Amino acid sequence: MNDTPGWAAPGSVPADGQDSGVQRPTGTDDPASKWSEQQPPPGEWTPPASPGGGSEPPVQPGWGTQPGPGGWGGAPKQGDWGAPPAAKPGVIPLRPLGVGEILDGAVSTLRAHWRTVLGITITLSVITQIADILIQRYLVPAAPAPDPDATPEEALNQVVESTQSSLIASLPALGIGLITALVITALLTVVISRSVLGRPVDLGDAWAEARPRLLQLLGLTVLIVLICAGAITVGILPGLLLDSAALRVLGVLAGVLVTIWLWVRFALASPALMLERRGILNSMRRSAKLVHGAWWRIFGILVLVLALTFIVSMIISIPFTLLAFIADGSGLGSLLNGTAPEFGWPFLIITGIGAVIASAITYPISAGVTVLLYVDQRIRREALDLELARAAGIPGYGTPTPGDTSAGG
Repeated sequence: MNDTPGWAAPGSVPADGQDSGVQRPTGTDDPASKWSEQQPPPGEWTPPASPGGGSEPPVQPGWGTQPGPGGWGGAPKQGDWGAPPAAKPGVIPLRPLGVGEILDGAVSTLRAHWRTVLGITITLSVITQIADILIQRYLVPAAPAPDPDATPEEALNQVVESTQSSLIASLPALGIGLITALVITALLTVVISRSVLGRPVDLGDAWAEARPRLLQLLGLTVLIVLICAGAITVGILPGLLLDSAALRVLGVLAGVLVTIWLWVRFALASPALMLERRGILNSMRRSAKLVHGAWWRIFGILVLVLALTFIVSMIISIPFTLLAFIADGSGLGSLLNGTAPEFGWPFLIITGIGAVIASAITYPISAGVTVLLYVDQRIRREALDLELARAAGIPGYGTPTPGDTSAGG
């Protein structure tokens, strides 16, 4: 994968150019440049022969041909308009992708490599859930019972202290969850990039390729989180200094908007780091260039994926949560009495199983969409589809360079 020029280096077209201005190569390596009436590409329209054996004026593909069984109003078949169909060596066609094709490519990767994908997500999700269950059981303090005689100020202080202690105790779980998400993202990036080329990949191959980039991926994630946190802090700071509630609210809103903008701007930094062997800052600049001019489209796709994964998680988690309440009678009784519930092992184990199943399905979809968005932007900006077709060994796209023959994706 990493030695393939289609991944390792940008194409000849600047990434910050507009999509409509990309000029695809038209030399001997491009199948479209080899089209002729005498030898069209396989499966494409062939000019009809003259009944009398003589020559007939050229007919434009798709126009002037005799109607098929569906009559003149029948839908044209693929290839009737003269454009070669996009090559599809793997889970996506090698051309600019629509939203449905990006989602379908992510799901197709899960189906095509389900052993590897589920092996990654289930194993790491189980480790994360075990750590989370142990932390909730032994480290997170129980919520104190409300004091009916406490003043409003004392009640508020109790809530703040309880929240702070819970957050501090949950930091180990958050750290484990972050590391798990990074490892899953790195491994699935390798799997999905191989799937684009239709190449097999197992867990050992994915780990061998992803392992050298894990520390940089961690640094990239931490840096983006710190930048977003800094944006929110800068937004809140004027309200805190002037002790103005209105300014604090406006500052929070401004910080959230800037954070969303940064989240989309750097959304493709992770695949750029993993697949192009770039450094942290270069990966962020690369993502910014690829996103430039397509911010709203990428934002819409990412929000759609977040909504879909949230819905899937709820569909899976709600039955397990209900079953956990039934199995753990003490927690349900406390909840019905209006007191802080103390959940036992049955509740934690059953909800943990539901969380593992939800993660095993949603992680591959989320990671797949991010990687395929990266591929789609490079296809639109840099004609990466031609490079990938050569790397996949599709006939008619020229002879692969020595780097293209390496196993990768």
